[in-house]
Amino acid sequence: MADNPLRRTVGQLSRLPGIGQRTATRLAYWLLAQPDDVAQEIGEALVNLHRTAVHCGTCHDIAATSPCARCTDPHRDATVVCVVERPQDIGAIERTGAFHGQYHVLGGALAPLDGVGPEQLHVRSLLQRLAATGIEEVLVATDPDVEGDATALYLARMIRPSGVKVTRLAHGVSVGTELEYADKSSVSRALENRREI
Repeated sequence: MADNPLRRTVGQLSRLPGIGQRTATRLAYWLLAQPDDVAQEIGEALVNLHRTAVHCGTCHDIAATSPCARCTDPHRDATVVCVVERPQDIGAIERTGAFHGQYHVLGGALAPLDGVGPEQLHVRSLLQRLAATGIEEVLVATDPDVEGDATALYLARMIRPSGVKVTRLAHGVSVGTELEYADKSSVSRALENRREI
Protein backbone atom coordinates (compact mmCIF):
# COMPACT_ATOMS: atom_id res chain seq x y z
CA MET A 1 0.00 0.00 0.00
CA ALA A 2 1.38 3.39 -1.00
CA ASP A 3 2.21 5.88 1.71
CA ASN A 4 -0.40 8.65 1.97
CA PRO A 5 1.41 11.82 0.78
CA LEU A 6 -0.79 14.13 2.86
CA ARG A 7 -0.25 12.09 6.04
CA ARG A 8 3.50 11.97 5.36
CA THR A 9 3.63 15.76 4.83
CA VAL A 10 1.66 16.39 8.04
CA GLY A 11 4.00 14.04 9.91
CA GLN A 12 7.10 15.86 8.66
CA LEU A 13 5.70 19.35 9.29
CA SER A 14 4.66 18.40 12.84
CA ARG A 15 8.33 17.68 13.62
CA LEU A 16 8.98 21.43 13.54
CA PRO A 17 9.04 23.15 16.95
CA GLY A 18 5.73 24.75 17.86
CA ILE A 19 3.88 22.96 15.07
CA GLY A 20 1.28 20.46 16.25
CA GLN A 21 -0.89 18.11 14.20
CA ARG A 22 -3.58 20.73 13.54
CA THR A 23 -1.17 23.41 12.34
CA ALA A 24 0.75 20.85 10.28
CA THR A 25 -2.51 19.74 8.66
CA ARG A 26 -3.48 23.36 7.88
CA LEU A 27 -0.03 23.98 6.36
CA ALA A 28 -0.23 20.82 4.26
CA TYR A 29 -3.63 21.80 2.86
CA TRP A 30 -2.35 25.34 2.25
CA LEU A 31 0.60 23.92 0.29
CA LEU A 32 -1.78 21.78 -1.77
CA ALA A 33 -3.80 24.88 -2.68
CA GLN A 34 -0.71 26.78 -3.91
CA PRO A 35 0.76 26.63 -7.41
CA ASP A 36 3.44 23.94 -7.83
CA ASP A 37 6.27 26.47 -7.84
CA VAL A 38 5.47 27.64 -4.26
CA ALA A 39 5.96 24.18 -2.75
CA GLN A 40 8.99 23.64 -4.97
CA GLU A 41 10.62 26.91 -3.85
CA ILE A 42 9.96 26.11 -0.19
CA GLY A 43 11.39 22.62 -0.65
CA GLU A 44 14.50 23.92 -2.43
CA ALA A 45 15.08 26.50 0.31
CA LEU A 46 14.88 23.78 2.96
CA VAL A 47 17.18 21.42 1.06
CA ASN A 48 19.72 24.17 0.40
CA LEU A 49 19.69 25.41 3.99
CA HIS A 50 22.17 22.76 5.14
CA ARG A 51 24.16 22.94 1.92
CA THR A 52 24.71 26.69 1.84
CA ALA A 53 24.51 27.98 5.43
CA VAL A 54 27.80 28.27 7.32
CA HIS A 55 28.81 29.42 10.77
CA CYS A 56 30.88 32.60 10.68
CA GLY A 57 34.37 31.80 11.95
CA THR A 58 34.47 35.12 13.80
CA CYS A 59 31.07 35.63 15.45
CA HIS A 60 29.52 32.14 15.01
CA ASP A 61 26.34 33.52 13.43
CA ILE A 62 24.69 31.53 10.64
CA ALA A 63 25.51 33.18 7.33
CA ALA A 64 26.19 32.59 3.65
CA THR A 65 29.93 33.32 3.98
CA SER A 66 32.64 33.27 6.62
CA PRO A 67 33.44 35.84 7.83
CA CYS A 68 29.87 37.11 7.62
CA ALA A 69 28.67 40.45 6.24
CA ARG A 70 28.32 41.96 9.74
CA CYS A 71 31.87 41.05 10.75
CA THR A 72 33.28 42.64 7.59
CA ASP A 73 31.04 45.74 7.60
CA PRO A 74 33.33 48.77 8.10
CA HIS A 75 30.35 50.86 9.27
CA ARG A 76 29.80 48.74 12.39
CA ASP A 77 31.51 49.74 15.63
CA ALA A 78 34.29 47.17 16.10
CA THR A 79 35.01 48.36 19.66
CA VAL A 80 31.74 46.93 21.06
CA VAL A 81 30.74 43.26 20.91
CA CYS A 82 27.28 42.06 21.91
CA VAL A 83 27.34 38.48 23.21
CA VAL A 84 24.14 36.48 22.63
CA GLU A 85 23.14 32.88 23.27
CA ARG A 86 21.67 32.02 19.86
CA PRO A 87 21.93 33.35 16.29
CA GLN A 88 18.24 34.32 16.32
CA ASP A 89 18.90 36.70 19.24
CA ILE A 90 20.87 38.92 16.86
CA GLY A 91 17.65 39.60 14.95
CA ALA A 92 15.91 40.80 18.13
CA ILE A 93 18.69 43.31 18.77
CA GLU A 94 19.03 44.39 15.13
CA ARG A 95 15.28 45.13 14.90
CA THR A 96 15.71 47.88 17.52
CA GLY A 97 18.15 49.84 15.36
CA ALA A 98 19.85 50.85 18.63
CA PHE A 99 23.00 48.72 18.39
CA HIS A 100 25.64 49.11 15.68
CA GLY A 101 28.53 47.04 17.02
CA GLN A 102 29.70 43.48 16.39
CA TYR A 103 28.22 40.22 17.71
CA HIS A 104 29.40 36.97 19.22
CA VAL A 105 27.11 33.92 19.44
CA LEU A 106 27.90 31.63 22.39
CA GLY A 107 25.80 28.72 21.15
CA GLY A 108 23.82 28.47 24.39
CA ALA A 109 24.17 29.32 28.07
CA LEU A 110 25.91 27.66 30.99
CA ALA A 111 23.74 24.83 32.31
CA PRO A 112 25.90 22.43 34.36
CA LEU A 113 22.96 20.12 35.15
CA ASP A 114 22.48 19.65 31.40
CA GLY A 115 26.19 19.13 30.81
CA VAL A 116 26.76 22.56 29.24
CA GLY A 117 29.94 24.15 30.53
CA PRO A 118 32.25 26.81 29.08
CA GLU A 119 33.90 24.16 26.87
CA GLN A 120 30.62 23.56 25.02
CA LEU A 121 30.17 27.26 24.29
CA HIS A 122 32.15 29.70 22.12
CA VAL A 123 33.82 31.31 25.13
CA ARG A 124 37.41 30.58 24.10
CA SER A 125 36.96 32.24 20.69
CA LEU A 126 35.42 35.29 22.42
CA LEU A 127 38.45 35.63 24.67
CA GLN A 128 40.73 35.23 21.62
CA ARG A 129 38.82 38.02 19.83
CA LEU A 130 39.30 40.28 22.83
CA ALA A 131 43.03 39.61 22.91
CA ALA A 132 43.51 40.14 19.17
CA THR A 133 41.36 43.23 18.51
CA GLY A 134 40.63 46.67 19.94
CA ILE A 135 37.37 45.71 21.65
CA GLU A 136 36.59 48.12 24.50
CA GLU A 137 33.18 46.84 25.64
CA VAL A 138 31.46 43.48 25.79
CA LEU A 139 27.68 43.77 26.11
CA VAL A 140 26.33 40.51 27.50
CA ALA A 141 22.82 40.01 26.13
CA THR A 142 22.05 36.55 27.46
CA ASP A 143 18.48 35.69 28.44
CA PRO A 144 17.30 37.12 31.79
CA ASP A 145 16.98 33.72 33.46
CA VAL A 146 19.14 31.64 35.80
CA GLU A 147 21.33 30.22 33.02
CA GLY A 148 21.69 33.59 31.29
CA ASP A 149 22.63 35.33 34.53
CA ALA A 150 25.16 32.63 35.41
CA THR A 151 26.68 32.93 31.94
CA ALA A 152 26.87 36.74 32.24
CA LEU A 153 28.64 36.52 35.61
CA TYR A 154 31.05 33.88 34.30
CA LEU A 155 31.92 36.01 31.26
CA ALA A 156 32.40 39.10 33.43
CA ARG A 157 34.88 37.19 35.63
CA MET A 158 36.77 35.91 32.59
CA ILE A 159 36.87 39.27 30.74
CA ARG A 160 37.35 41.82 33.55
CA PRO A 161 41.09 41.07 34.07
CA SER A 162 41.75 42.11 30.45
CA GLY A 163 40.53 45.65 31.20
CA VAL A 164 37.60 45.40 28.75
CA LYS A 165 34.37 46.91 30.09
CA VAL A 166 31.61 44.31 30.57
CA THR A 167 27.98 45.47 30.52
CA ARG A 168 24.66 43.64 30.74
CA LEU A 169 21.27 44.45 29.25
CA ALA A 170 19.23 46.47 31.74
CA HIS A 171 15.63 45.99 32.76
CA GLY A 172 13.21 46.14 29.89
CA VAL A 173 13.37 42.47 28.99
CA SER A 174 11.21 40.54 31.46
CA VAL A 175 12.83 37.88 33.63
CA GLY A 176 12.27 34.45 32.12
CA THR A 177 11.70 35.85 28.63
CA GLU A 178 13.84 34.57 25.79
CA LEU A 179 15.46 37.49 24.03
CA GLU A 180 14.30 36.21 20.66
CA TYR A 181 10.63 36.75 21.65
CA ALA A 182 10.98 40.10 23.43
CA ASP A 183 9.30 43.07 21.77
CA LYS A 184 11.37 45.68 19.96
CA SER A 185 10.87 48.53 22.44
CA SER A 186 11.79 46.36 25.45
CA VAL A 187 15.03 45.26 23.79
CA SER A 188 15.75 48.84 22.75
CA ARG A 189 15.28 50.11 26.34
CA ALA A 190 17.44 47.30 27.66
CA LEU A 191 20.22 48.25 25.23
CA GLU A 192 20.06 51.93 26.15
CA ASN A 193 20.11 51.25 29.90
CA ARG A 194 22.74 48.53 29.95
CA ARG A 195 24.86 48.43 33.06
CA GLU A 196 28.33 47.32 33.96
CA ILE A 197 28.76 43.96 35.72
